[in-house]
Amino acid sequence: MGGVLTTIFLFCYMMLLVDHSTPHPLCTNLRAPFTPKAPLAFCQYNGSVCCNSTEDQQLQNQFKAMNVSDSGCASLLKSIRCSRCDQFSSELYRVESKPKKVPVLCNSTVSANSTQSQRAAINFCSKVWDECHNVSISSSPFSLQGRDARLVNSTSKLTDLWPSKSAFCNEFGGASGDGLVCFDGGPVSLNSSETPSPPSGLCLEKVGTGAYLNMVPHPDGSNRVFLSNQDGKTWLATVPEPGSGSKLELDESNPFLDLTDQVHADVELGMMGIAFHPNFQQNGRFFVSFNCDKIIWPECSGRCSCNTDVGCDPSKLGSDNGAMPCQYHSVIAEFSANGTKTVQHSSVASVKPLEVRRILTMGLHFTSHHGGQILFGPEDGHLYFMVGDGEGRGDPYNFSQNKKSLLGKIMRLDVDKIPSAKEISDLGLWGNYSIPADNPYSEDKQLQPEIWALGFRNPWRCSFDAERPSYFLCADVGQDEYEEVDIVTKGGNYGWRVYEGPFRYNPPSSPGGNTSASSINPIFPVMGYNHSEVNKAEGSASITGGYFYRSQTDPCMYGRYLYTDLYGAAVWAGTENPENSGNFSTTKLSVSCDRDSPIQCDTVKGSSFPSLGFITSFGQDNRKDIYLLASNGVYRVVRPSRCNYNCSQENVTAFTPGSSGPSPSPSAAGRLSTVPLMKLLRLLLSCSLLLLFLTNS
Repeated sequence: MGGVLTTIFLFCYMMLLVDHSTPHPLCTNLRAPFTPKAPLAFCQYNGSVCCNSTEDQQLQNQFKAMNVSDSGCASLLKSIRCSRCDQFSSELYRVESKPKKVPVLCNSTVSANSTQSQRAAINFCSKVWDECHNVSISSSPFSLQGRDARLVNSTSKLTDLWPSKSAFCNEFGGASGDGLVCFDGGPVSLNSSETPSPPSGLCLEKVGTGAYLNMVPHPDGSNRVFLSNQDGKTWLATVPEPGSGSKLELDESNPFLDLTDQVHADVELGMMGIAFHPNFQQNGRFFVSFNCDKIIWPECSGRCSCNTDVGCDPSKLGSDNGAMPCQYHSVIAEFSANGTKTVQHSSVASVKPLEVRRILTMGLHFTSHHGGQILFGPEDGHLYFMVGDGEGRGDPYNFSQNKKSLLGKIMRLDVDKIPSAKEISDLGLWGNYSIPADNPYSEDKQLQPEIWALGFRNPWRCSFDAERPSYFLCADVGQDEYEEVDIVTKGGNYGWRVYEGPFRYNPPSSPGGNTSASSINPIFPVMGYNHSEVNKAEGSASITGGYFYRSQTDPCMYGRYLYTDLYGAAVWAGTENPENSGNFSTTKLSVSCDRDSPIQCDTVKGSSFPSLGFITSFGQDNRKDIYLLASNGVYRVVRPSRCNYNCSQENVTAFTPGSSGPSPSPSAAGRLSTVPLMKLLRLLLSCSLLLLFLTNS
């Protein structure tokens, strides 16, 4: 019983630390805002908006149809109509809960835990009532939404619809706070605080010598991770406690899964990803993404990505690095831990390399830029598949912008609903998966139904923020000039090959045609770096995406996004300010290796920077500690004082070797205050009742 009580207490404590943050700017269709090609004529919104000129005209027509004679009321109603164009309109209209006909109108002061500007302290809801309650409004947006609303004709006054100002604002009003925003009559503005001081450095310890491409925490929540290499082997490893002086524990002679007979490994080919089903503990399902060679393995066979549907003829392509077009394939295959004697999936140490189901097979016309990472969405449970443009230079066939091609895209697949053979044929699917009903094709019929986002060159390592699942960040490898990090949203177009990062790109050849800059609404990167920042002599660079740091091991790194360069010459931390704004500044970090590292680190000559080799990926364990996966080994981010870096939030005395880490930092205590009082009281009451029930049972 004591163990159960402890678990419940820890659960309740962790729930108190949850930061109920508003997501980054999103429109009511859950897509990213954009910069229109021409200023809006009716709605006075500038910069990033959620309306194009057609939608702006529609809002003007709706406003005119309201036929409001009072100028003061008309001005307010116009601003309310135009709030659809606000870059935070998804929050104003609460589209992820019950979508509203009008935005939430500010009707109280800004709360202490609000990120919204103090301007939102205005009681805008009361202002609307005071100006409009006796004004006739045709097709009023304020009708028939609340319990107290009365059925009336299409032309009415607010007093015909609502018995009082209080009833009106109870229905349409709301305060900013608890991570939410409200409409105060103009564009949403977030409080801008001083940019937090950048961390003094990143301290690492080397815990493994293997070269791995993927690290995935065990779904059982233990201190174990799965590590896979490019050749096709996956091991189950135990992560040592920070400061214990121990190394990763794994048996190289006994891999969890060995697919080396199926996987073709080369410079940009091999086993690219592994993902465990959200219900793995119950169903034992997991998925692997890899490349194969159809000449060596007969089961490596599928439709070629170069085909007539996308204006490409594979017979007209020559060999590439000795391989013929579509000799190599990208594969996603399903495997299972159910074939073992035990039914406890957490105790399975190895599985047979037998496919349960082939999810997808796609032939690759060239030998580079295939991406290949797979991830399950933490909120929707769907499988995301990152795919590059498949080209060596300049995407000559313009696949990234071709909405009929799956190359240069991020796909989103439903692997729980397996279609029939007829459905696969009728829909032209590439394997055994279904299409989520809310994929962007439902709004843009030109898109292939699998596509979630487009315009990528070679997305290399994506992640969802552990605390804000709406933050889905992907690093995209550049061509000549710029490496980028993007916040990926539904239907977003990230510009390649019209743009390389924020810069226009002029391709050297275009047998597949061009896409004009005026025909797309590109979403530009939130972070990145020029090639010259890494190697001024050669300009060589290739980005490796990482994670938002959510561990308490280094409290000064908390909430920052870490990313690096493949060539191991730099690591950056991205800091968002204001929080949840999507506005990032970046800092190139000083990086050192702890002298007491379990495995001695080599350093770059003339520098304290560890000699990491190629940094191919990042990893994250169940403690949310972050790892760099490099050709020279596995490196874990540890507390900064171990490398003599200063961090005022680090409680060094509370940390002892073998412990689970430092005590909650001041930053954690600060996040506790973001929980609204009523939610806090309800949570405490629920936990208390549960503890009382168990102690008396």
